[in-house]
Amino acid sequence: MLNWIHSGGPVMWLILAGGFIALVIFLERLFHLHRAQIEIDDFINGITTNLKHGNELEAITICDQTPGPAALLVRTAIINSKEKKEDLIKAVQLAGIQEVPRLERHTNLLITLAQVLPMLGLLGTVLGLLTMLVMLQQGSPIAEIGDLAGGLWGALLTTAAGLITGIPAYAGYHFLISRVESIALDMEQAAGEIICFLTRPETGVHNES
Repeated sequence: MLNWIHSGGPVMWLILAGGFIALVIFLERLFHLHRAQIEIDDFINGITTNLKHGNELEAITICDQTPGPAALLVRTAIINSKEKKEDLIKAVQLAGIQEVPRLERHTNLLITLAQVLPMLGLLGTVLGLLTMLVMLQQGSPIAEIGDLAGGLWGALLTTAAGLITGIPAYAGYHFLISRVESIALDMEQAAGEIICFLTRPETGVHNES
């Protein structure tokens, strides 16, 4: 393995470093998004049950103990439940706008690495071929097959390394984005249900003044 890395030259080290960074980003985001996704129906049912019994403080406590942006939106709605309906909706929307970038944190770097790593592999290929041409020129009219094979070997290794790291990074990015979209839908559902509950006249929670 070390011989392969050495044969790839400096470009190989860049590719490996980029691949490692992409892996760290993917694992960190995967863990964060896994914690952020909750069972919305059960969560909302628990919140509304407490609110119906006048346990607003208990409902807020449940929100504080529940990870994820959906719980934060519900908490924001409960805290602003005495405001006018328009102000309540604005407060929840603002909280949602602030949470989405946190869900997408570092994903731009991941997709950038997914695009750059194969290009670095191509760069390594070009440099390897140039090395072959230099050796061929210096060794003319007789060039050692081993030297030429070494340059070709390095060129192929960097190409393979760029693809091996770039393709999973690209797939990982789209997987994370699908999770972000799923959580965003949960946020929308939670916000809509809690606002609907708080603004219903029969709940006695929301004040239209």
